[in-house]
This record gives sequence, C-alpha cells and structure tokens, in this order.
Amino acid sequence: MDRAAVVHENFLDRVSGHDFPPGNRFNANVPAEKLVSLFRSQCLSRQLDRTSRAMQKEGQGYYTIGSSGHEGMAAVADALRVTDMAFLHYRDAAFQISRAAQVPGQTPAWDILLSFAASSEDPISGGRHKVLGSKSLNIPPQTSTIASHLPKAVGAAYSIGMARRTSPEHKCLPDDAIILCSFGDASSNHSTAQGAVNAACWTSFQSVPLPLLFVCEDNGIGISTPTPQGWIAANFANRAGLKYFACDGLDMVQTLQVTEQTAEYVRRHRKPAFLHMRTVRLYGHAGSDVEASYRNKDAIEADEGNDPLLHSVRILSEAGACSPSEALEIYTATGELCSRIAAQVVRRPKLKRYTDVAASLVPPPRKNQPTNGPSEADRTAAFGADLRAMSEPQPMNKLIGWALTDLMLEHREVVLAGEDVGRKGGVYGVTQKLQARFGPDRVIDTLLDEQSILGLAIGLSHNGFLPIPEIQFLAYLHNAEDQLRGEAATLSFFSNGQYTNPMVLRIAGLGYQKGFGGHFHNDNSLAVLRDIPGIIIACPSNGADAAMMLRESVHLAREEQRVVVFLEPIALYPMRDLHEDGDKSWMRLYPTPDQHISLGEVGVHGNGTDLAIVTYGNGTYLSQQAVKRLAAHEINARVIDMRWIAPLPVEALLDQTKDCSAILIVDECRRTGSQSEALMALFTEAGRKRVARVTAEDCFIATGPAYAASLPSADGIVSAAAELCERKT
Repeated sequence: MDRAAVVHENFLDRVSGHDFPPGNRFNANVPAEKLVSLFRSQCLSRQLDRTSRAMQKEGQGYYTIGSSGHEGMAAVADALRVTDMAFLHYRDAAFQISRAAQVPGQTPAWDILLSFAASSEDPISGGRHKVLGSKSLNIPPQTSTIASHLPKAVGAAYSIGMARRTSPEHKCLPDDAIILCSFGDASSNHSTAQGAVNAACWTSFQSVPLPLLFVCEDNGIGISTPTPQGWIAANFANRAGLKYFACDGLDMVQTLQVTEQTAEYVRRHRKPAFLHMRTVRLYGHAGSDVEASYRNKDAIEADEGNDPLLHSVRILSEAGACSPSEALEIYTATGELCSRIAAQVVRRPKLKRYTDVAASLVPPPRKNQPTNGPSEADRTAAFGADLRAMSEPQPMNKLIGWALTDLMLEHREVVLAGEDVGRKGGVYGVTQKLQARFGPDRVIDTLLDEQSILGLAIGLSHNGFLPIPEIQFLAYLHNAEDQLRGEAATLSFFSNGQYTNPMVLRIAGLGYQKGFGGHFHNDNSLAVLRDIPGIIIACPSNGADAAMMLRESVHLAREEQRVVVFLEPIALYPMRDLHEDGDKSWMRLYPTPDQHISLGEVGVHGNGTDLAIVTYGNGTYLSQQAVKRLAAHEINARVIDMRWIAPLPVEALLDQTKDCSAILIVDECRRTGSQSEALMALFTEAGRKRVARVTAEDCFIATGPAYAASLPSADGIVSAAAELCERKT
C-alpha cells in the first residue's frame, strides 16, 4: 500500500475511533460555520491530491506534487482579502480553494482537476502546465520550486505605495492591499529567496512602505534533504526591518488567528512580516517519490500521525461545529465529488498543435488612453538648456537620456530603476538629470542585486506601471537571468494571456571598451537571451536609432504588453567619429518625439550589390569603416543593420540581400552560440550560395591593450569581404 493510501485509511480509522493527535484545546471566538468552511477547503485539497494520483495511474493525469500536510494554508487565505495579491508556493491548493469560497461562482475542484488533466479548458494555463492561479482570485500563476517568485512579490508590494503617489492607468491593487508570497523551508535557502528577503529588509529599514507578508511553510525537508531543526527561526527571526511571527499550521484556528495578527501588522504599518508556519509533508515529494528510500519509517509515520485533517476534526468536535462522523461525511463526499469530476475532465479537449501551445507566448494587446505626446511647455520645463543642444548632433548616451525624458513626460506610468541610475545618472551618464526631473519615485536607485532589480520591475508591472529597469553590464545579467526566463517571459504563457508583466530592460553591454573592464564589463554573448521564447531584443548602433527604437520598445511594452530587452553597446555611447579623428560623423541629431523605428525594420547604409554586410551594434560601426576601404578594391557593398536581434527580422533581411552577389555576416558575439549561426542557417536555407561570417573568437575579453584581440575588426571585415568576393587586398 502506498503512503497516500496509508494516510487515507489512517484518517478514516482514527476519526471513526475518535483517536486524535494532541493539540491546543479549542478556546477561540471563531464561528462554527467558518471552521466547517475551512475544513471543507482542506478536505478538497486533500482529495484533489488523491485524485491526481489516481488519474496518473490511469494515464489521464500529469501532476502529482501535492498539498497534503499544508492544508493550514486554507486558514491563511481566510485571514486575507481577495484584493491581496498572492504569489503561491506550489503546495498551496488549500489557499486557492479557501479564497475561492470568498468569491461567488467559483468552481475550484473543476478548475484544478482540469489542470491535472492538462485540458485546454483549464481556466488559468489553458492546459500548458498544472499551476495554481486565478485571475478572479488575484493569484498570478506560479510554477517556481525555488522561490523565484519572491523578488516580484517585493516589487508588487513596493508598487502599492508608489501607486498612492502616482496612480498608473492600469492600477489593479487597492491602496490598502498587502502582498502575500509563500514558499517552502528548503526554498528559503535559495539565493533568490535570500536576496528578496534582504531587499525587503533593506527597503523597510529605510521606512519605505512595503506591505508584504512572507509565509514560510516549514515541513522540515526539501525532497530528501532535511532542514536543520530551528534553522528557519534562527535565519529569519531577527532580521532588521522584518517582523517575525510563528504558528502551527496543523492547527487551523491558531493559524487563522496568527495570520490575522500578521496581516493586520503588515496592513497597518506597511512593513514586511515573516510568518513561519509549521507543516508536515505527506505522501513524499511527488507521486514518483519513494520516501522510504531516504527517510526512516518512524519519521514518516510521525508526520502521518500529525495529519492536519485529524487536528481539524478534533478542533471541530471541541468547538461543537460538527461531530467526527459529520466530518467523515464531508471528507468522503468530497472524495466522491472529485472522482465524478475527474471522470468528466479527462474527456475534455487538450492542446494538440504547436500553434495552440504557443498562442499565449505573445500577450494580447492592451487598450490605453490616447496620448498626443509631451506638451511643449512640459518639454521646455524638463529639458531646459538641453533643448538648444538638440540642434546639434550628439553621441548615443545623450540621445538615449533625452528619449527617456520624453517617454517619462508622455507616460506617467514609466518608472526607471537600477543601481546608480538616479543621483549618479548611470555609469555612463545615460540617466543624468532624470531623477532631478522626475523625482526618486520614478527614478529609483536600487540596492546592488540584479535579481531584486528585475523582481522590482516584474512586480511594478503587476500593478500597472511600465518599468524600465537597468542592468549595469551584460555580464551582470547572469546573476538574475531566471527572473526573465523563469518569471517574466513565462507569465503570459502560463496564464493564457491573463497576466502580463510588460517592461523594457535596458542593458549596457558588448565589447570594444578601450582598455577598460575586461570580460565583466565587455561581455559579448547574447545566447542566454536569444533562446527565451517571446521576448524582444533590440540593439541600436547609433544615437538616433537608439532614441527611435527605445520609443518603439516602450510602445511594444505599453500597447502589446511585451517584455523587451534593449541592449546598448557601451563602446558606442560616447562615439563621435567614424573614419578619422574629428569628423563627428557618428553623432546624430535627436529625432522628434513622434519618430519610431518599427519592430523588424532594418537599417540599410549604401546600395552596393557586390556584397551585403549583415550586422548590428558595434559591427555596424566597423562595417561602415570597412565599406569605404572596400570601394577602393572595386567592391560595392551595403551595410544592413539588423537592429532587432529577436525575433530575427527575417523578411527584411531576405529582401535587402536578394540583389546582392554575396553576404558577409559580421557578429561581435562569440562564434559558438552567436546570432551568426542563425543567420548562416537563414541565408543557406533561402538558397544563398555565397555566405560567410566574421565573428568574435570563443574567448573571454581581456583588459588593457588586448581589449579587441578576440573581436571582429575593420581589417578583418575587409579581408573576409575580399576573399568572399574573390578580390585581392
């Protein structure tokens, strides 16, 4: 007999025999009907776990990580408001069920069983994954097992205070809301969780409002690795800026009372709190888990003997809310209900085609109030003397800063956030004057933690803001990349387009900084971004393009709810000259605020047909230097600036190269995993015969005089072009 069956039989036998585990005697002013309602939610959570395993055995169910032992979360849900957004641990079915009882017309058993069956009628994910979540219950879907949802919970909590001062058009959280995020004891050790808690403490320590309730569900084990006794309390009980509470999650009354106290503290003081809830884990980690292979029988049976449902029946009996026999009837009837519904949901339609699966990768469009752009009066007040400077060509960093100013004037929901973006104005001066123009509310100097920066952005977007976070250097993104891959990029996919987190992530990156920084300030690999489904990657090569592409990126985020990565080539920030010192031909005039470069629109420089050089970023700059030299060898070339790295502008690239005899791809990223691989495949599959590439070597970038040794050069481009075109240089 498996452990799920053992727990079930034990429950039936012990309730029938009035054999309950010891616990606090009921002595609380909790209405009988509330106690019964909580117990019903707990029973449904338990019976759904049992049903999921039965469905899997019959080949009709696809998820068996259950919530058994964590049914105390039903009381946590009851202590909160439906308007309190909840980012849930994957063992929190009881929370969702209990919250559903507070909203008329909900069908939690039907909904969750549809997700077990991977039916396309699953109301949250549309059959893409078994996730807890509900738009009507204010529960964004989570699939995280490593607490990667904690950073965005911090961001969502931060957004509530911001929205009080600057209300965005798509604000959805009331001013008195709090945010809940729950997670397991093992997950609390993950760097993401530690960083999020630290960010919350850092914020609270400065008396910045952050109404956030952390709930750590401590069952004492992470799959097979025990959590040291007392570790969670020792780790979190004395954090600066964080109030610690504890409850026994096996006791639904104590859990209800302590959660009410905790929520009241968070709501009244607008400060974060940590609720440490004792739980047990029943049935092992998942259906495939043989718990006896790593845990002794006494420990397993001790947890089973502390079944929270047994504690709940004892409490119901002591309170006079219902007798043990009546509790058994509720439990049994709930199991029969789940079986009946399961027999129906397994016959409901499922996703079959790729197009159906991918339909929610791109979020649905969003209606916004129309805008005519910033007024001249507002621009004059914001820009001041910079308006006169706009009549002269400027380098890229200046034009990006001006574009950000215009965008923030036009859209009050735009918020900048990142390390050093405010008072310092960014490492390269791109965001200079912005905090003075718009205040620290909209230009936020964050702590040094990339995970928290991206989590802040995701959370802000949950409450209607349009964040433009900044990662100082491309190499620093790797500390936080899962916040894009596992959180931001998947939200629309796993919610069937019901939840979105639009943003424009600015990253300074790529190589060619002369003698500065080495690899960590000159990372030249975009592979970690390019294979994330659904995101857009933009990379301008000059200031005018940067301004117009940034406007398009904000449009894509605001109107189409997209996640956009805006990659800014560091070496081109200050670039003034192209061919010789003092020619100033790489500087550009600032485009008027109504000018955009559309997604998929490439830049074409020249009209030569001997050779098309396909490139982007620094490659565009180097290729234009090379084209002038190639003309001396009677090679008439054009440079095609891709501008958009993902999705690849396939149609435009094929169209702009169709009349050219040869194609040379210039890619400043490393040969392995670079854009050049996809471009070679694109042109080869299109039947283009003469295609070659110049790339960076598979090597990190050095500091000092060898800063460009591994990167493409104008000389290398000229040499490769001549060889491809069969000319001598």
